[in-house]
Amino acid sequence: QVQLVESGGGLVQAGGSLRLSCAASGNNPGTYAMGWFRQAPGKERRFVAAISWGGSSTSYTDSARGRFTLFRDRAKNSVYLQMNSLKPEDTAVYLCAARGPRKPIGIKEDEYDYWGQGTQVTVSS
Repeated sequence: QVQLVESGGGLVQAGGSLRLSCAASGNNPGTYAMGWFRQAPGKERRFVAAISWGGSSTSYTDSARGRFTLFRDRAKNSVYLQMNSLKPEDTAVYLCAARGPRKPIGIKEDEYDYWGQGTQVTVSS
């Protein structure tokens, strides 16, 4: 099993930046592809970004590409989502997820095996 703990959410003005962290622990978390999803009130959970277990491949949704960067620190078993140029529509609970071991990147919610509790991101206009 893998346990995931997110941090780094908060309140930021439009145009600002936040860096979300997801710390993984448990059974070989470094062999898991990692993804970020977000869920706004009353809306479905949606894919944001993902990174391969080796860290060489990433995938982003169109709304995140060019503004968000996902990277991982294998020594710390952590992934980081750097979010720049934030917009009010980015407001949501952001959840970290793990897929593996040694599986390719997934972009669908049901492709992931483990989930964190989420961290709230609020972008004011």
